[in-house]
Amino acid sequence: MNQPSNNPRRQTRSADEVNISRRKMLKAGLAVATTTIVPDSVSAQAARDLLTKAVPSTGVRLPVIGIGTNRFRTGDPAWTARLRDTLSAFSRLGGKVIDTAPSYGDSEQAIGTLLADTGLRERVFLATKLDRGSVVDGRQRLAASFAALGTRRLDLVQLHNLRGAESLLPLLREQQAAGSIGHIGITSSNDSQYAEMEAIMRRERLDFIQVDYAVGNRSAGERLLPLAADRGMAVLANLPFGRGAQFRAVSGRPLPGWADDIDCQSWAQVFLKYVVSHPAVTCAIPGSTQVAHVEDNLGAARGRLPDERMRQRIASYFDAIVDG
Repeated sequence: MNQPSNNPRRQTRSADEVNISRRKMLKAGLAVATTTIVPDSVSAQAARDLLTKAVPSTGVRLPVIGIGTNRFRTGDPAWTARLRDTLSAFSRLGGKVIDTAPSYGDSEQAIGTLLADTGLRERVFLATKLDRGSVVDGRQRLAASFAALGTRRLDLVQLHNLRGAESLLPLLREQQAAGSIGHIGITSSNDSQYAEMEAIMRRERLDFIQVDYAVGNRSAGERLLPLAADRGMAVLANLPFGRGAQFRAVSGRPLPGWADDIDCQSWAQVFLKYVVSHPAVTCAIPGSTQVAHVEDNLGAARGRLPDERMRQRIASYFDAIVDG
């Protein structure tokens, strides 16, 4: 089988191609990824080279690229092997932040099993969410997450889409004080919730927020990201590829010459570096179920990041493509 070119100026992977490929493999049950065998010494050096940022409230340092697991599921052995390879490569290359949620099908169960099988639990920063309104339901849901993920301690629990903030933040603080939760936060994927999110951020002491943020979706950067910086809150950036729309926009286009100035070898790395170069963003969490994508994504955690002038250049370049 011919191997794809590593030269980004010769080949650009569109989101349509990626998503079609993923859907075909899911339907066919063909899920074994080809894993590049990398010497341990090379992997260790790659892990050391990753750019990190500190969580303001605790000082914990995290690599600026994590992984979202919305598509992680239990399944046939081939699919499980593919996910195991993906998660193993992620950790081997220095990745730490794994973000999941009980609403992502049985993603928590899949991750819990993989972490147990690979022995990686102590090497990752495990984040999940709580999506119940009442304290009673919240306790039950939280207990189920601990059980599914096979751990006695979660590094981060976030209230999903602000649900139950009034009643459940005290529950999370209780668990945090007991040592079973390391950090607490809130999430939103809807611009219509941003006013409510801002109000919660102003009145509550939080370790994290999670919002959608990408070069093609910069609305969170107007008020929420500056406020997070002012309030000392870490930021997880979800959907840094804009649900694939950004790959579709640049499909067939070679990387601009200025990509070399920020050490980018793919459009994915350009998009990710734009996100994590925002001073308030701690970590971007692109979803992936493929080793090759994990390797590419983590490349955005190495080398030079865009300064403010380059960030404006990237945004203007992308806007011109979309508007044109």
